[in-house]
Amino acid sequence: MANMSLKKNPMPEQDAVVRCGNFDEVALGYTKEQAMDEAARCLNCRNMPCRTGCPVSVRIPEFIAKVAEGDFDAAYDILTSTNSLPAVCGRVCPQEKQCESKCVRSIKGESVGIGRLERFVADYHMAKEDKPAVIAPESNGHKIAVIGSGPAGLTCAGDLRKMGYDVTVFEAFHKSGGVLVYGIPQFRLPKEIVAAEIANLTAMGVKIVNNAIIGKSVTVDELFEDGFEAVFIGSGAGLPQFLHIPGENLLGVYSANELLTRTNLMKAYRDDYDTPIKKLHRVAVVGAGNVAMDAARVSKRLGAEHVYICYRRGRDELPARLEEVEHAEAEGIEFHLLNNPVAIHGGEDGHVTGIELEKQELGEPDEKGRRKPVPVAGSNWILDVDAVVIAIGTSPNPLIRNTTGGLTFTRKGGIEADESGATSREGVFAGGDAVTGAATVILAMGAGKTGAESIDKYIKSKE
Repeated sequence: MANMSLKKNPMPEQDAVVRCGNFDEVALGYTKEQAMDEAARCLNCRNMPCRTGCPVSVRIPEFIAKVAEGDFDAAYDILTSTNSLPAVCGRVCPQEKQCESKCVRSIKGESVGIGRLERFVADYHMAKEDKPAVIAPESNGHKIAVIGSGPAGLTCAGDLRKMGYDVTVFEAFHKSGGVLVYGIPQFRLPKEIVAAEIANLTAMGVKIVNNAIIGKSVTVDELFEDGFEAVFIGSGAGLPQFLHIPGENLLGVYSANELLTRTNLMKAYRDDYDTPIKKLHRVAVVGAGNVAMDAARVSKRLGAEHVYICYRRGRDELPARLEEVEHAEAEGIEFHLLNNPVAIHGGEDGHVTGIELEKQELGEPDEKGRRKPVPVAGSNWILDVDAVVIAIGTSPNPLIRNTTGGLTFTRKGGIEADESGATSREGVFAGGDAVTGAATVILAMGAGKTGAESIDKYIKSKE
């Protein structure tokens, strides 16, 4: 029976006061009953508008219909026919701007909780003790190299392996997962979930080589010499951007990349790891995207009494997901909106003592349609802090650019690639943040899927 409620089933969560003191996952997930009740809200529209908003073309109404019936195994099979990382997508994809924004139910009420159902199905499968073994497809004899084990690389590798290709992924870090392990905090995306998703790919036959820095350990030229017939570059955008204001070289100034990597990958919050971060008390986070929210919430969990988001635009212009903003506010993060950093101040010991902010007013829209911030003369003030985290974006690391011939690059350092992922060098494809600069996990996955399809066409054309 259809559920015509105008509201989604709420997601169970840890209490905000409790979760500030731990790194356990905030969202607790649906029960079977909640999942089936939410799935019953889907109208199974004939033209399936929700699918048009999904970069990896998940068969949304089909898997939701199986959830409504209680056939969670069939739902998982449908999900994974197009998506290699459903447990990840169900947690970190901005569904409200993609599939759920197209949902017919959102015309008069809230959309169906597509992301929450995707997460439930993936988690249900992972928790099963009698789940079937992963079947490794028969090899077609062609070798493909994938650079980077983030969402773009893993998706490309998984799709190619399903087609029968022998795929080897080269990862610079000692752990696989890219931004999924070093960038997104444990309380949003447990690393055990990422490891389980990667285990499915390796069980399927995907090979992963860690501690392999392309451009240092091995070059793209050497990959071709070793018999790889095509290369997909999904190396992400791990080079942090800075403000270029006075005081950025003071002690206590971090890039969000450093803070999150040391916390997520190197476990700086645990006493049994030798990678501690100095005790933080009052932290200013510059920026207001999802990474800024992550950095602020991590700082709170590391023991900071006060954490501030400093952003030059207003609330309506916040680029972070609404859910992330609401979670941050519930956890006590304080927002200083319409304030632009102009300098970082320090004491005689070279450590941060404060950040100087200049108040702003919103003027005319810029080229992206956002109202441009305009400084208010004589409005500068100093916020007392002992740490500043810069979270204003990242760009691709220049290592591949400096060691690989035949490729062309954008002004911001991204690899130039067409809609198919093909680059200016034959046999080399690219996608995700390495091309676009920092974007969402699901867009990177979509680029990986496109890259796999293009490589398949390329190899067949050579035959």
